[in-house]
Amino acid sequence: MDLKTKRWFVLLASVAINLCIGSGYAWSVFAKPMVVLLGCTAAAATLAFTISNSFGPVTMILGGRMQDKFGPKWVIVGGAFLFAGGVFLTGFTTSVTWLYMSYGVLMGLGMGAIYSCTIANTVKFFPDKRGLVSGIATAGYGAGSILVPPLANALIASQGILATFRTLGIAYFIIIVVGSFFVMTAPAGYKPEGWNPPAPTATSTVSGEDKNWNQMLADPMFYVLLIMLTAGAFAGLMIISQASPIAQEVIKVTPAVAAVAVSMIALANTAGRIFWGWISDKIGRYVALTIMYIISGVAVFALTGISSYAAFLIAAMLVGLCFGGIMGIFPALTADMFGSKNNGVNYGIMFSGFAIAGLFGPMTAATVKASHNGDYTIAFIIAACCSVLGIVLTLVVRSKTKKNQEAALAAKA
Repeated sequence: MDLKTKRWFVLLASVAINLCIGSGYAWSVFAKPMVVLLGCTAAAATLAFTISNSFGPVTMILGGRMQDKFGPKWVIVGGAFLFAGGVFLTGFTTSVTWLYMSYGVLMGLGMGAIYSCTIANTVKFFPDKRGLVSGIATAGYGAGSILVPPLANALIASQGILATFRTLGIAYFIIIVVGSFFVMTAPAGYKPEGWNPPAPTATSTVSGEDKNWNQMLADPMFYVLLIMLTAGAFAGLMIISQASPIAQEVIKVTPAVAAVAVSMIALANTAGRIFWGWISDKIGRYVALTIMYIISGVAVFALTGISSYAAFLIAAMLVGLCFGGIMGIFPALTADMFGSKNNGVNYGIMFSGFAIAGLFGPMTAATVKASHNGDYTIAFIIAACCSVLGIVLTLVVRSKTKKNQEAALAAKA
């Protein structure tokens, strides 16, 4: 079997592994039971989800360097001990401090280490389909919150919240370790047989230049892209982390119906990664991003006046669809802008934008709710404003990139 065929097995294994670590998105199903168990506020419990997202980029950066030295397989195995161990230990929670250390720190560190390998390494195997494959690989991450919410809801109902975490931790460890043995290291500068990279044009997003993390941090465009990622992830993480409480408290549905909403939003999140990744290969990353920011901004603003379950589900799914697309496109966009050679470390640093959104998105919703008697309106407006910022910055980057490409082409001519 040639490498052009083997790379698809690497992709499938990476998707299965990401399905496990993506279960962190299912936090909203665990939120209310943990509040009841610990007798804490919703904001205090949500901080565990925030900590998890904040620690992920730490090991994404380290994992990118470690996979270059030891190979992605062993980094994934190490990440399995952290991630699955964190989930398992959450099953012994007696205080918010324990919850923060297990679900927050340990799970977050494991998530980042694994994600850095499954995404960056897989993208290197597919220079001919960066957007699509980046979307498929990250779709596994989003799919975790499709399957886990109804399963977790059933387990919580039958055996309680703590036993559910222990069961899931064991299952995640087995799946991740088995999947890791199907992941191989992408050869340096790999190009599939019969394919040659297209030459840069004035409208392409590909710079054609590999930059290491030092060079990337010295490039002002990195910081613009970082803010774009933060702005794009803000609304998605806010809705994903609070979907179940919002549905139960604002729309007045049962926990079971709210769990269905969480799964449907996760389905949109997953579909968005594949759909927008494919679209971005066709119409360009920046055009696709602009469309996503517009849809997400309109949808999250619409939530300020929605009172029916159907309308809530449609708006929330649109937010999830665009959030998934943004998260699916950015690994490819980072490789386009700064080269694929160092994309493991580079995207790990870029992913800190997700951590910033993971800090402020969920906490904004929880804080606004607490200070406005359960009303999320101001939080939704803030999220809509972030989408507007994303539109403006995308237009700026697109214009700047076009000018740079035109200057490069003129110099060559």
